[in-house]
Amino acid sequence: MLKLISNYSIIGLLLILLSACSGYEKVLKSDDISYKLTKANEYFDKKHYQKANSVYESLLPVMKGTKNFEALYFKYAYSAYYLRDFLSASYHFKNFVDYFPSGKDAEEAEYMHAVSLYKMSPKASLEQTNTIKAMEAMQSYINTHVNSKRLVEADKLMDEMRLKLETKEAAAAKLYYNISQYKAASVSYKSVLQSYPESPNSEYYQYMIVRALYNYADASVAEKQEERFSNTITAYNELKSTYPNSKYITEGQKYFTQATDNINKLRNEHQ
Repeated sequence: MLKLISNYSIIGLLLILLSACSGYEKVLKSDDISYKLTKANEYFDKKHYQKANSVYESLLPVMKGTKNFEALYFKYAYSAYYLRDFLSASYHFKNFVDYFPSGKDAEEAEYMHAVSLYKMSPKASLEQTNTIKAMEAMQSYINTHVNSKRLVEADKLMDEMRLKLETKEAAAAKLYYNISQYKAASVSYKSVLQSYPESPNSEYYQYMIVRALYNYADASVAEKQEERFSNTITAYNELKSTYPNSKYITEGQKYFTQATDNINKLRNEHQ
């Protein structure tokens, strides 16, 4: 008896699914524009975004230029976003702004264009072209909508993406240091520090410049060492003056002392 009830339940479920599918197919094949638009909006409101997206897409060619096209296209862009098709969403949100620059949803669409690009930003270890594009779009939004209610969130996303770029650049500098490419490491850490001077890691970057320059000098030929040890001392003095309370002062002092001793030794050898 239980097995019979179970079978009936499965059959009932299948019939419901077939009915739903057939209804959706009917909508797609319909020539009634008003009916299709109503159903597409119903799908969208019920969060059936794949169905809504497909029906909206079928309506785009026939409704372009009509009074309902603006609302349709806005929801079409959002349906792509909710489907996590962020590439399509970014494209259509941008197009929406181009089509309706004075529309009531233009500002939101511009913001969502940037957010869609942000969603395609990969983790810090990967290539960051999409992150840079997202930052450019978000900065453009921030610059042109100075009173927007979305600025707090926009700034938060910018900080997150900026940190991602910083993390990637700092990792590259660390790699140079770890493989004993000390000159490249010092240049890379200087670049990170210049690009992100307000970073909470800025004093660490300056300390790593000291270390990299010391090791670069120590590995150099004798005639280049005095100049390069002097660069180490300059970097340490910058660490001390810029970050007088840094936890890296004590460790940096060791490189400063060694560099000073080495310079004195080199000068004595040439007397």
